[in-house]
Amino acid sequence: MHKVIFDGKILYASDGTLLSELLMKEGASREHPCGGKGLCGKCTVQVNGKKELSCKYVIKSDILVEGEKYGGIFSETHSEESGKMTDNLCFALDIGTTTLALALVSLDEKRIVRVKTRTNPQRKFGADIMSRTEYCMHHSVKALQEVLISEVNSMISDFSVETDMLYVTGNTVMLHLFFGIDCSSIGTYPYTPVFLSGKTEDAEKLSLKGVKTVISFPGISSFVGADIVSGLNLTASPEEGKYNLLVDLGTNAEIVLYGKDSLLCTAAAAGPCFEGANISSGMSATDGAVYSYSKGKIRTISDVPARGICGTGLIDVMAELLTNGIIDETGYMENEEFEIAEGVSILRDDVRQYQLAKSAICSAIFCLIKEMDISYEEIDKMYISGGFSGKINIENAVKTGLLPKELSEKCVPLGNSSLLGAVKYIYENNDLLQYINKASYIDLSSDELFSELFIENMMFEE
Repeated sequence: MHKVIFDGKILYASDGTLLSELLMKEGASREHPCGGKGLCGKCTVQVNGKKELSCKYVIKSDILVEGEKYGGIFSETHSEESGKMTDNLCFALDIGTTTLALALVSLDEKRIVRVKTRTNPQRKFGADIMSRTEYCMHHSVKALQEVLISEVNSMISDFSVETDMLYVTGNTVMLHLFFGIDCSSIGTYPYTPVFLSGKTEDAEKLSLKGVKTVISFPGISSFVGADIVSGLNLTASPEEGKYNLLVDLGTNAEIVLYGKDSLLCTAAAAGPCFEGANISSGMSATDGAVYSYSKGKIRTISDVPARGICGTGLIDVMAELLTNGIIDETGYMENEEFEIAEGVSILRDDVRQYQLAKSAICSAIFCLIKEMDISYEEIDKMYISGGFSGKINIENAVKTGLLPKELSEKCVPLGNSSLLGAVKYIYENNDLLQYINKASYIDLSSDELFSELFIENMMFEE
């Protein structure tokens, strides 16, 4: 056995143990956005004074491990909180791939009392749903469920109240993991979920404390889940002959185009770019993340020195590089890197990664519009939801080709539409099946138009 001292805590490991596995077991893990493949470099720690990737470091002797400690991921819900406790209360929980949001809801006043957000602890197993699905395939659902339930229990205990009901929403994979159901079938063709309908479960069976019964929301497909159904419940229904778009910019981008009697939806795998998983200086929205960039001036979360770039900052940086001719319409950058702040830069490959992400989202939006056979003029609103929707610079998103310029004046930021839509359901008991019954899903992987558009939209406009 070898002694491992990590941030002052003594741990023990057998010879040949991966450092990441030890830290994960002890609840002290670094994040592994790439799923432990050694590609992203985000789990870097100091081992005896030398930088190492914890997911690749094999323990063969006594070691001293040091890792920087940061705050949780910043996430705005856009909720209004009353702070007033009443007799009849319940909880609403949104299980995001990146963040968890728990709202204490007053049924008497039909208002949110308070909201708490935390980083989803499953990020140590991978930043996106496919990384976690892959972990589930090779190991089991148990570890993924346990860390999630433990974190939810901690959040509930912070409110110091007990309620009868916990309403839960989230994407399809997150709900599988929450209920302890193996989601491996979602990770391989034909990507079939074990369940999509809403579930009612005894909280004690899930090891949840402070609540008695859990009710989950229904989903549409493997990649358009209950979180999107909740979001649709929040948005206004379009007028006759008009359509709305819901674009959820989370770790996976889900997009829905809907009218009175029709609903088309799809998912575009672009999220890791905005979560920093495949950007050299990319990071989640935690302390020190550049979230705004304009004319060489940066703004960081918590106003501390820059450590990296999060999603909204990346969009701003790309817009600035285009405006100043540092990158051309093809994405070519003459210099190998462009420095944003000391130790924080954009590399040529980062530009390419952004092009892949923005093209996937914009092309997916156009595919839905084309399939519905409507014009941009017939779209009334384009709702933008997700953890950073309130901070996104729409002008820059349009300038870089992430969002269609024809809809730039129709954008409405929603914040966490999944959580707020769930709360609205608690108040109004709306019919959620109305969205599911009229929904059609487009698989972009086999869509010829998407393939053509994806190549075309890789370019930036001059």
